[in-house]
Amino acid sequence: MTLEQLRIFVAVAERLHMTRAAEHLNITQSAASAAVTALETRHGVRLFNRVGRGLELSEAGRVFLPQAEGILVKAQGAADALAELAGLRRGAIRLAASQTVASYWLPARMAAFANAYPAITATLTVANTHQVALAVTDGVCDLGFVEGNIGEGPLTQKRVGGDRLSLYVAPTHPLAHSDEVTLEDLTQAKWVLREPGSGTRSELEASLTKSGIDVRALDILLELPSNEAVLAAVASGGLVTAVSDFAAAPHVAAGSLRRAPFALSARAFTLLLHRDRPPSHAVAAFLSFL
Repeated sequence: MTLEQLRIFVAVAERLHMTRAAEHLNITQSAASAAVTALETRHGVRLFNRVGRGLELSEAGRVFLPQAEGILVKAQGAADALAELAGLRRGAIRLAASQTVASYWLPARMAAFANAYPAITATLTVANTHQVALAVTDGVCDLGFVEGNIGEGPLTQKRVGGDRLSLYVAPTHPLAHSDEVTLEDLTQAKWVLREPGSGTRSELEASLTKSGIDVRALDILLELPSNEAVLAAVASGGLVTAVSDFAAAPHVAAGSLRRAPFALSARAFTLLLHRDRPPSHAVAAFLSFL
């Protein structure tokens, strides 16, 4: 049976008149009659009794009417839901971002989007760059935001922002008072770094390689899973790290960290989107907003 057959049956049942039902639905009387006959023939029941020139519901018709009405209500609800999604009156976006982007760049943009589209729910998962790329690849998240480039794969990549990595030490560290940090200073220093797979770590490795230093030559004492953990370890004294200027700014302002004079590369904040999954209306709205 089709939804159109159900609509015609309900219209006839409400009016007990084939012609009036057809006029209400803006179809011909013969089309309305054919739809009711098709239902009766297909299921081997009589839905209406023909009494004289009028109609009345049969026992089967009385039982079937609330079922048909319930189906039509659900169908209309589904159509309304699609219309709301298309009109951005409801929807959801699943975002994933690496720590620096998630902590310092993305929240203000998410808040502005929420004010512009209050009916759309946006959720954010924080992970390292490798994990964010995997979440978008697997369809767990709609959009990803990472630091830098992730290489070739099924994801389209677009630069949406950026920052710079710098070296940071405690105010008591010898490099805090140096006018220049040499390559020898870097290989002799004790380091605390983000974990492999993080954007901060991969960008540092790429920048040091350009300067002629193999990261394996560094004396890495600690590898920690967050910027704040790294910065807390550096503030305790004796260690060097490389983190985003965004992440270090509050600690520098508080006087617990200083930037060491060694130039590292600027890096991009990159949007990740699966090239084979068309964005929903809500995701498309977020992309346009950015």
